[in-house]
Amino acid sequence: MPPSKTSSADTMTVQASAISGRVLVCSGGRYESQANAQIRESIMAGWAEVFGEENTHAVHISGAAASIEWLKPTIVFAIGSYLPESTYFGEVCREAKKVGAVTVFWATEDPYEQDANYRVSHDFDVVFSCDRWGTNFWQRERAFHLPLAACPKLHYVPIDEEVEKTIDVLFCGVAFTSRKDIVRNLLPTLRNLNIKIVGPGWGELGIGFSDARIEKAQLIELYRRSKIVLNLGRSLHFENKRFMIAPSTPGPRTFEAALAGAFQVFHEDTYEIHRYYAKDEIPVFSNKVDFDRLVAQYIDDPKAVLETAKRAQARTKAEHTYGHRIRHALGVLKQEGLLS
Repeated sequence: MPPSKTSSADTMTVQASAISGRVLVCSGGRYESQANAQIRESIMAGWAEVFGEENTHAVHISGAAASIEWLKPTIVFAIGSYLPESTYFGEVCREAKKVGAVTVFWATEDPYEQDANYRVSHDFDVVFSCDRWGTNFWQRERAFHLPLAACPKLHYVPIDEEVEKTIDVLFCGVAFTSRKDIVRNLLPTLRNLNIKIVGPGWGELGIGFSDARIEKAQLIELYRRSKIVLNLGRSLHFENKRFMIAPSTPGPRTFEAALAGAFQVFHEDTYEIHRYYAKDEIPVFSNKVDFDRLVAQYIDDPKAVLETAKRAQARTKAEHTYGHRIRHALGVLKQEGLLS
């Protein structure tokens, strides 16, 4: 299978010059998760940064076709999941063509739904995948990689150098099997620390573990009060049996936590994290020996924790917001001759 076409720029440095127009963002399938709703809000903020709020509009997928006829956008930008059969993008693309709009789909759930990508693959002018490796499996022209990011409006918090960090190690997220395997391997070390591992499925592991769900505001406060934030990828594959694509690109939580000022240690199962952050911005580990070394290095060195978190936050502000991603996407559209 030939790989999909990739952008000539490997990093997020492509900049779009001033483009006037109007964008219509559509998403919101029947089973859209709260996480996807937050990503949609973040992407909207990125478009507003580039096009202006008055030229940025959002609509539920069910009303997108009618909205296109009325708004006559320059770009129709669909995002999110393409898995539910009830989420039908074909009509949206047909209406967009009638008004001369460029159609773009940003697959923010790749590669976990890849077996169902036929539902959107041939409707849109351009497809962006949030996963670098998954981009190669779209089997179409104009499929590009575009990682997720952070939103200054939702995630940025100035780093408070005086706040007391009472939590040694924090993790927040669903207890997928792969995550449990990693944490169980680290338990001999974690048992000697003040830990807070929170999310559905963790409670069974005992003291320091909880099945609670945490809201965004609570999570940012926990970041502020934690010395070390564990970053563990997920492995929930909805429709990924054909090629069994292993996810490669860090998820949005990596960028969001960095922008919120968290000191993260990243479980490295691919080299991809190094495309975004240096080791003195987000240190990595791949086994218990590496993790123990990082704990010994940072747990009692608040200055090192603070300086590392500052570097990660600065990198995120400079390169990894949704404004950067939208400008890169526009640069690709211009490069492909779809926008003048």
